[in-house]
Amino acid sequence: MENNKIAVGLDIGTTKIVAMIGRKNEYGKIEVLGIGKAKSLGVKRGVVNNITQTIQSIQQAVDEAESVSGQKIDDVVVGIAGQHIRSLHHSDYITRPNADEVITESDIEELVNQVHKLVMLPGEEIIHVLPQEFKVDSQPDIKEPVGMYGGRLEANFHVVVGQVSSIRNIGRCVKSAGLDLSDITLEPLASASAVLSQEEKEAGVALIDIGGGTTDLAIFKDGIIRHTAVIPFGGNVITEDIKEGCSIIEKQAELLKIKFGSAWPGENKDTEIVSIPGLRGREPKEITLKNLSKIIHARVQEIIEHVYLEIKNYGHETQKGKLIAGIVLTGGGSQLKHLRQLVEYITGMDTRIGYPNEHLAGDSDDNLSSPAYATAVGLLMEGLKRQDKYIEEPVFVPKQTQTSFEDEYFEDDEEEIAENVAKKEVYKPRRKDKSFFEKFTERFKEFLDNAE
Repeated sequence: MENNKIAVGLDIGTTKIVAMIGRKNEYGKIEVLGIGKAKSLGVKRGVVNNITQTIQSIQQAVDEAESVSGQKIDDVVVGIAGQHIRSLHHSDYITRPNADEVITESDIEELVNQVHKLVMLPGEEIIHVLPQEFKVDSQPDIKEPVGMYGGRLEANFHVVVGQVSSIRNIGRCVKSAGLDLSDITLEPLASASAVLSQEEKEAGVALIDIGGGTTDLAIFKDGIIRHTAVIPFGGNVITEDIKEGCSIIEKQAELLKIKFGSAWPGENKDTEIVSIPGLRGREPKEITLKNLSKIIHARVQEIIEHVYLEIKNYGHETQKGKLIAGIVLTGGGSQLKHLRQLVEYITGMDTRIGYPNEHLAGDSDDNLSSPAYATAVGLLMEGLKRQDKYIEEPVFVPKQTQTSFEDEYFEDDEEEIAENVAKKEVYKPRRKDKSFFEKFTERFKEFLDNAE
């Protein structure tokens, strides 16, 4: 059966803004219907610093995706990153009134809502609350407590926090571009969905997404997210160093990095020289590839050491926290020549480049499986997953209860449904319970509407 549900991932990066529109085919793979790209002019290190330019870039990317796919884009799933993102660990518990009743989803929800009430620093807001292990009474290391008996439900949480103003600026840009925000998700989590296998997440893996303005890190172990971090350096600082070190303009520095750049200086001979045209009648500049790779090596080494410090802080060197699957590199910056070898040399961990092609339909354009599109593919997957939460079969609803959106969230017993069928009452599809993050998104949308 052909699936006509369409979703759109919008990756607002420092270098480029990508709108990717797609749907699932009959094999459950993602069929990309259209992709639009625009140069990102109003974003620095993952944070919007020029609203007008960002809105224009979003509109340009969305228009291109619409014309390629022939589809109209109304709402998007947006990724959030930037140097303002930080994460922390927190433990919390609830005491259940009746220990003789089994633990349900609503108990977990109550516990998560309690964590959402944590007092953050001024101007910060909780973006994700991700449960890790649960503890029921005195029994530790429980992954899924639903259905168990117990009086005290306790859990360790990975809490992701971001600056309210930065999150709201992204929301404002999306809304001003004429789009609805269907969901916001952390970019390292989106990239992880696109390039990591379940086996890697179980064994323990660090995903390093090297973008233009930031390097995002997500660490998984036992199938659970353990640590996230956003480091405020990316491919753009390498370009900046080349520009300064070789006294050339930014456009030339970027081209040099892509065409001749290498993260390993030992492989270039002193005789290898590239000539750069001079500006407005000036003499051309000659640059040795050895010097170029020395500049790149110094900056890349700094970025990797920053990331490796985060991996060590998580506890990779302990027996329990060892990341057996090593490191997966993705993002545009991961395409730098010999980067994989340098990462292995510095960290001593197995490393591979992550391509998002595993989830894409077989006939997809080869360009889409570039690591540069990992986040966009992940956001698109997130959007499609969100749509799957809708239950398709109709559930009969008494006419008088159809008052508001909130009334869609209820449970019906079979007798009531049969009764409504007999009364020939109207019906509408029912949705599963809202996730904790959907509630955050709804509150956020409300804020945007009120702010106008």
